[in-house]
Amino acid sequence: MPSIAVDAGPLVALFKGADNHHDRAVAFLQGVGHPLVTNLVVISEVTALLAPPFQTDFLEWATGALEIDRETSADLPRIVEVMRKYADLPADFADASLLALCERLAITMIATLDHHFDVYRTTRRRHLRNVFFST
Repeated sequence: MPSIAVDAGPLVALFKGADNHHDRAVAFLQGVGHPLVTNLVVISEVTALLAPPFQTDFLEWATGALEIDRETSADLPRIVEVMRKYADLPADFADASLLALCERLAITMIATLDHHFDVYRTTRRRHLRNVFFST
């Protein structure tokens, strides 16, 4: 079964009830039928955006709900390349790390609030399909 890469936006929305995308995040995660993959860069970004009481709730949930890739250090050359190529957007570290993760693991779907992913292209000139708003 193909995996879905998950960016910080939907994860933050899931744990922030007042977030505009909270209900959508809940519905997405209840209905998703694919394994969810992210990395420690995104995990770090989510915890930085959540208030301390919710940080531990998120981390406990993530441990069981997400596949957390730990190969980001091997992706650093590609991450730098992506950040330079899309500097005008700008492509931040988390976004570039997810694109590199998707390329390495042959993942074609992403759940994100960022419209930048409509512009990003893999090394094979393909875009990632954002499934956050389509499920």
